[in-house]
Amino acid sequence: MTDEELLALYDQEQRRDPQFPGARREATAEVVRYLDETAVKEANFVLYSRLTPANADRVIQEQIDYFAGLGRSFEWKLFDHDTPSDLRTRLEAQGFSIGEAEAIMVLDLQAAPLALRQPVTTTVRRLTHPDDAHLVVPIEEAVWGGDHSAWGARLAEEMRTAPDLLSVYLAYVDDVPACAAWINFTPGSQFASLWGGSTRPEYRKRGLYTAVLAARVQEAIQRGYRYLTIDASPMSRPIVARHGFRFLTNSYPCSWEPPD
Repeated sequence: MTDEELLALYDQEQRRDPQFPGARREATAEVVRYLDETAVKEANFVLYSRLTPANADRVIQEQIDYFAGLGRSFEWKLFDHDTPSDLRTRLEAQGFSIGEAEAIMVLDLQAAPLALRQPVTTTVRRLTHPDDAHLVVPIEEAVWGGDHSAWGARLAEEMRTAPDLLSVYLAYVDDVPACAAWINFTPGSQFASLWGGSTRPEYRKRGLYTAVLAARVQEAIQRGYRYLTIDASPMSRPIVARHGFRFLTNSYPCSWEPPD
C-alpha cells in the first residue's frame, strides 16, 4: 500500500468513521466532531473536516458557536493535508491556539521488527482495575507539567465502560511506576492507536518506553489489527522510527477556549 493509499485509509477509519467510548459522534456535511459524554467533559474535538476557501471561515465559526453554546472548550485536530491549504491561518485568526506539530507515524504490524515481538523482560503490567488509573497521573504531570487528574479520571471511566477498547500499561523500576502508556482499539478498523508513552525523567535511558511499546504491539497483533498509529512528539518520533514506524503526515492540536 502506498503512503497516499494508507493516508486515505487512515482518514476514513481513524478520522471520519470511528466511534469512541464516552463520546458522541456528530457528522455534518463539512466536519466530524466528538462531544465528551463522560463526567470529565474535556475531550471535545473536531477530528475531520473537508472545507473550501469559500466555506472555511463560516464552518469554523459554526463550530465555535456550537461548543461555546455548551460552555465547552474544544480542539480542532488539523492535518497537513487538510483543505484549504491556509486552514491553520484561518483557525488562528479566529482565536485558536496552535500547538506543536505531532508526527503521525504508522507501523504495519505484519512487518513489526523482532525486537518488538520478543518477550518483554522489563516489569510491565497492564492495569486491570479502573481504580488504578490514578497511577498514570503523577507520571504525566512529571513529564508534561500541569494537572492531569482529569485524564486519569477519563481513563478510569473508559476502563469501566469499555474495557475491551483500552489497555493501560505501566513499566516499573523497583516497584515504582516509572512509565505510562495506553492503546485504543477502534472497533471495525484496521488501526489501533498508541497514546502516552511518558517516562519520568529520572528513569529514562533504561528501555522503559520500548518495553511498553512492545507490550502494546504484541497485544495489537494478538487482537488481529494490521496497523498501529502514534501521534509522536519530537521526543518519541526517533524512537518509534527506529522500530519501523513510518511518517504519514503532521497534525496540530488547535485549541479554543470559551471566554471567561
